Amino acid sequence: MTATLILGVDPGLNRCGWGLVQSEGSRLTHVAHGVIKPPPHQQLASRLHDVFEGLSAVIEQHQPHEAAVEETFVNSNARAALALGQARGVALAAAARRGLAVAEYAPTTIKKAIVGSGAADKTQIAFMVRRLLPTAGELTADAADALGVALCHAAHGGFRKRAGA
Repeated sequence: MTATLILGVDPGLNRCGWGLVQSEGSRLTHVAHGVIKPPPHQQLASRLHDVFEGLSAVIEQHQPHEAAVEETFVNSNARAALALGQARGVALAAAARRGLAVAEYAPTTIKKAIVGSGAADKTQIAFMVRRLLPTAGELTADAADALGVALCHAAHGGFRKRAGA
């Protein structure tokens, strides 16, 4: 059984969380995590560039096999939803640039995979991520969410398992 290194991304313009999980059968191991924080005073294009470059550096350093990105959460603030969509686009482009296949998961799907309820809140996600990946240590909400995306992808079998079916 081969190990698969999965990059999970919780996209954002102010804070873009990323997390790497190694999946080998049912065994999941924390590899690394972090948050990309573009300076808030920068114009939109510069912040998007910072997110792209930050994720590109993570991908270059860790060489993941697959990537998973949280889908845009649609809310009443159209401007915020548009900005989040742009950050997602940058995350997808950074992964595609390195030839990674990218899965996308709805927030409720991620919450269900990690906590068992699609209505879970951020504290419940972080609690379960720490339980599932005890070596991850203390996590910011953005890093915990990104690791949750990677765990969700592993729980759904990733691409390799589906391709072999």
